Amino acid sequence: MRVDSGGTRYLVDPAKISSGGPPKDGIPSIDRPEFQSAREADEWLKENELVLAIVHKGQKRVYPAQILVWHEIVNDTIAGDPILITWCPLCGSGIAYERMVDGGAVKFGTTGRLYNSNLVMYDRKTDTWWTQIDGTAIAGPLTGRRLKAVSIDTVSWGAWKTRHPDSQVLSRATGFERPYGQDPYGSYYTDAGIMFPVEAEEDSIHPKTVVFGIELAGVYKAYREQDVVQAGTIEDAVAGVRIRIVRDSAGAVAVINLDNGERIVKERDFWFAWYAFHPSTLLYGR
Repeated sequence: MRVDSGGTRYLVDPAKISSGGPPKDGIPSIDRPEFQSAREADEWLKENELVLAIVHKGQKRVYPAQILVWHEIVNDTIAGDPILITWCPLCGSGIAYERMVDGGAVKFGTTGRLYNSNLVMYDRKTDTWWTQIDGTAIAGPLTGRRLKAVSIDTVSWGAWKTRHPDSQVLSRATGFERPYGQDPYGSYYTDAGIMFPVEAEEDSIHPKTVVFGIELAGVYKAYREQDVVQAGTIEDAVAGVRIRIVRDSAGAVAVINLDNGERIVKERDFWFAWYAFHPSTLLYGR
């Protein structure tokens, strides 16, 4: 940790944090999310569209990428718990966290900045900057802290609703006028280009390959989505811990610690983004 001339603490050199274009809160978070039934959402949500889906304390909620691409952050409350839903289109990363800091609920917004091409968020209590990947505070009063991740999946709407027809879906009634259903990133998700600087690169596989990343005892490992889909179930060992990765009919992927039966929270990222944050990572099958 370092301190600049103005007394601000930071982990990441400010010179390595890029402007993404929009100003602070130029990409507005959704702070009062409204939800509708799966049947109502079917009127505008296509079967093959990506959605973030979460099951938390028995409640099932869905956040369509066609909405998140314009907002990136939803400050939600599920079963009484303050939950932060995040989506970084540049990194293909849909991640959820408990939005709790020092025992209190806080709301998050977008800084308009990027680190390793990844969304940099800020909390509205201390104005600390946090990376979306890993949920690490990189500048400000809470530098060095980490948010607690919550399991969430990125799946197709059709597969999810078939298995979970009782899900509640984030409504397009966000309070903002946006062309929901149009994606400003076009072919970015499949081409090889990376729009902003990253600190580490590895090009043995396509940079936009979707991977599921986990960490155990300081060891990072990534699993290609295509490998998980083809196998259905993968058993492996990471840092001496036996794990099982299972994908269900809804597309949800669970990582289980076979030694204690507990669920390991994963991240779903593009390969380039996972590697940029974890250059020591292992890659399954290599």
